[in-house]
Amino acid sequence: MGIPIRSLLVASLVLSSIALHVAAKTLDPYKVLGVDKNASQRDIKKAFHKLSLKYHPDKNKEKGAQQKFEEINNAHEILSDEEKRKNYDLYGDEKGNPGMGAGNFGSHDFTGGGPRTTYFSSGDGWQTMGGQGNSKTFSFSFGGNPGAGGGNPFGFDLGDVFSNMFSGGSMGGNQHGGFAGSGKPSARTSSQHKNPVTIQEVTMQTFNKEIADQGITWLLLFYTQQAKGQFVLESVLEDVARSLDGAVRAGKVNCDIEKALCKKNGVSVGKSARLFIYSYSTAEKGSLHEYSGDSDAKSLKTFCQEHLPRFSRRVDINQFNFPSNAFPNLPEVLLLSTKKDTPTMWRAVSGMFHSRLTFYDAEVKDVSFPLLKRLGVKNVPALVGRTVNGEVQLLKDGISVKDLRSGIKELKTLLESFEKKNKKLASEQAKKHAKASEPKENKIPLLSASNFEETCGEKAPVCIIGVFKSNKAKEKLESILSEISQKTLIRGQSYSSGNAITYALLDGNKQSAFLSSFDKSGYKSSDKLLLAYKPRRGRFAVYKGEVSMEEAERFVVSVLNGDVQLSATGQKPVLR
Repeated sequence: MGIPIRSLLVASLVLSSIALHVAAKTLDPYKVLGVDKNASQRDIKKAFHKLSLKYHPDKNKEKGAQQKFEEINNAHEILSDEEKRKNYDLYGDEKGNPGMGAGNFGSHDFTGGGPRTTYFSSGDGWQTMGGQGNSKTFSFSFGGNPGAGGGNPFGFDLGDVFSNMFSGGSMGGNQHGGFAGSGKPSARTSSQHKNPVTIQEVTMQTFNKEIADQGITWLLLFYTQQAKGQFVLESVLEDVARSLDGAVRAGKVNCDIEKALCKKNGVSVGKSARLFIYSYSTAEKGSLHEYSGDSDAKSLKTFCQEHLPRFSRRVDINQFNFPSNAFPNLPEVLLLSTKKDTPTMWRAVSGMFHSRLTFYDAEVKDVSFPLLKRLGVKNVPALVGRTVNGEVQLLKDGISVKDLRSGIKELKTLLESFEKKNKKLASEQAKKHAKASEPKENKIPLLSASNFEETCGEKAPVCIIGVFKSNKAKEKLESILSEISQKTLIRGQSYSSGNAITYALLDGNKQSAFLSSFDKSGYKSSDKLLLAYKPRRGRFAVYKGEVSMEEAERFVVSVLNGDVQLSATGQKPVLR
């Protein structure tokens, strides 16, 4: 049976359309980025970075720059993802689909002039492939379902057309139209970019828990789905976060989703994504500073270094001594290095520990300085600490690190260990202070024959005696005299009550003979009274009124200041 004229005409139109489509869409991601097939991820990233900056629509207004920029991004999306790259190398499609996906009868290749090399998906179910020399290979699928794998761009069943062409209108026992397919349809796959440095998706919870006032410097990319420049800034951000790994962390905020977070920080994303650094360069609390420089890693890295924390005070090692009266009373640490400026890693850890330690750093040209000799520092970099109890000690010298991240980790380990030691010392100091500040028991002795000379003998300039005749009176006098004995009662003088005045209690019921030396009746009518006795002069004064704290203190002050007239004792008081 001859091939119908209608089928030949349709086939001719289809093949012509295919040829035009191939010519328009033939792109090789390796060629787009200008890299070899064996290029490393680092080489791919560098090439993408360079080209995206060159053709970015915000900078390049030449005709075709926008299209070129999209091609660069598309190529980078494939080659930066190992799974997509592998699928592309094997099938010519980053999704691993030689044909149009599930639901098709199979995919078929027409090759002209040479062997097939690589595929590059045009995104609509058709594939164009780069060949060698002038040869081209193209592939398409016989779709039983126009909607599967991107649909049929021609609006009719290609399977029917080619079935009629090659089998005379019959499937002939082969559902692929009587000619062999190049492979079975593959399932579609999805994957995520596997970047060397993780850019964390930041939510309100993440911001409050891990970023806000945590002492760590963050680069934050604020974007929306409609904003331009996200991928370029993200690429630059990755490069800088990698070079400053350990000192800076990276995150991105989708303001379409995290509207409250963006509003809280006063960030409004318009046509372009915005890049900020959350830092502590100028204050105790962190704040956002927008980056407005060129979209290249070198400029952004410089910006980051300028905004790293500055909590370490630069000092002259020739004249330095740890302050003895530093406030607040925090442990102090001093980094000794050969650097002319504060090292980046020291600035980073000063932010992390700024509320727990006081930081200093100094340039050291040799280790002959007196302080270093005294501490036994033989090699720099070295770390010296002063504890909360004033002890200066060498934490480590000859610190050796291979990169910024490992250096920060080493310093953090040393500082955490030092901080732990100081917490223990501070706890011990607090216990000692609490014990020292506890009110000492100042028990007023009860006068007896055995302690009279020691308490109210001639060695005592003044002896204040509380005389009681009931338990209630005793308790009240003891309380009053105990409190008065702790006070300084001489105006304008630093007066030690222990050397100038003594206090005692006397049982008036048992020591009436003693009291008769001062009063013939022995103060029989009084339940309690105060007696001021000056044994060296044999003179005394008595207060028989209502004994309150105020009146008792006034009486004692008057005696000490000589404002009370003293009387001579009838005889020397003796206790039996």
